[in-house]
Amino acid sequence: MSGLLERTLGILELLSQEGQGVELAVLAERLNMPKSAAHRLLADLMRFGYVRQSRDLGEYVLTTKLVSLGLSFLSKTGVIDIAQPLLDRLAEQTGELVRLSVVDGDRLIWVARAQGARQGLRYDPDMGSIARLSCSSSGLAWLSTMTDDDAVALVSQQGLGLPKDFGPNAPKSLTEFLEALQEARKKGFSLTEETYTPGLNAMAAPVGLAEQLPMGTISVAGPSARLTRERMLAIAPELLSCAAQLAAASGASPMLAKGASKVRLQPIYAA
Repeated sequence: MSGLLERTLGILELLSQEGQGVELAVLAERLNMPKSAAHRLLADLMRFGYVRQSRDLGEYVLTTKLVSLGLSFLSKTGVIDIAQPLLDRLAEQTGELVRLSVVDGDRLIWVARAQGARQGLRYDPDMGSIARLSCSSSGLAWLSTMTDDDAVALVSQQGLGLPKDFGPNAPKSLTEFLEALQEARKKGFSLTEETYTPGLNAMAAPVGLAEQLPMGTISVAGPSARLTRERMLAIAPELLSCAAQLAAASGASPMLAKGASKVRLQPIYAA
């Protein structure tokens, strides 16, 4: 049963990253499973409304059912009601994309956003994606509140986000990652330049009360040509103010309050 569940979840996770859909043969190869097994699981997922085919015998794509479940869950947690006005205000102040992430066990997931850019280049990614901790500003902001051992454990577990898969300035080793982590600790917020996405700069601050671990992060992201290091440093006070206000209001949301629970992991070091 565990193998069946693992394969089913693998299909859902793969399709969530492929908006144009995936053919059966490609899906089976990427998940290292027989085509017959992949076809049976896809048929079950189609029967329950989680997957559809984009055309007859064509690519398999996710339906909106999972999105609907996620949005329904978020609406019950109170996260959006609490955070959205603050996100909207920070987006208006900065003129860039503002996002809220929440801690979910050993992961950091983007759950809400506000777009401040009204014209020109815009960065507007999908919500619900999991942050790569080693090279995203949100990941660095969260990990900066931990010890080096705990931060390295999480990064080693998830894997480094290397330049070939993310931005050209993504840390190529744990040593480079720790240097970026130290800089975030000194500032009280992270500042990244083309580490997560080519042409994108970002900054983030942890959201949490002083006596607790953070329940998430608040970030500002935009094109590197516009959101320069100098501009990020200039808007840092607004970012930190928003993070403090979110932390103060977090008790009204069960999800944000639970996000502050401590992650317990044994240190795992990459070779």
